[in-house]
Amino acid sequence: MAKIQQQDGTTEEKIFNAAKKVFIAKGMAGARMQDIADEAGINKALLHYYFRNKEKLFETIFIEMSLRFLPRVNSIFESDMSLFEKIETFCREYISKIIENPFIPLFILNEINKQPETFLKKMWGGKKPQVAKLVEQIESEIKKGKIRKLNPDHLLMNMISMCIFPFVGKPLCQRILGLNETQFRNLMEERKKEVPKFIIDSISK
Repeated sequence: MAKIQQQDGTTEEKIFNAAKKVFIAKGMAGARMQDIADEAGINKALLHYYFRNKEKLFETIFIEMSLRFLPRVNSIFESDMSLFEKIETFCREYISKIIENPFIPLFILNEINKQPETFLKKMWGGKKPQVAKLVEQIESEIKKGKIRKLNPDHLLMNMISMCIFPFVGKPLCQRILGLNETQFRNLMEERKKEVPKFIIDSISK
């Protein structure tokens, strides 16, 4: 039994890794189950044994990643780091995660518009990011006169949207700026520092 479980785990890992490569290369719409099976080195029938369609496979990969990343987000927000350190760390790690999995943002937008409550429960396992301590920290920094007066909700939305939008609008950004894939990725690497710097500069007194 242990041997079978080990094999199952190995096969699923191959499928996950192969699916990520195919989704990155071809996007959700362009990916085919046969492509994923070929990349994983298995036959299509075995792939369908584990996942009946690419949508289910995609959802499984996404949820698994979300459930791993949420604790990290919470650990950043609830840590004893300074506010500016939290902004820098969150933006850096969030952008890094999307660079590794660029197919995720569009999937989130599509699913969250179709079934918001159900999708969010799946994505975070019934939990959600713990922002209370971060909000208190923002309000405290305002009272101390270290940052300008602002609604913490706007700061949180700015952090999230500035990290995500370039990936959601990637074709538009590439067309307007004349960027190829390598140039776009390099620009996203730069944003790990540029986004938090822009946000911190905008709220500093």
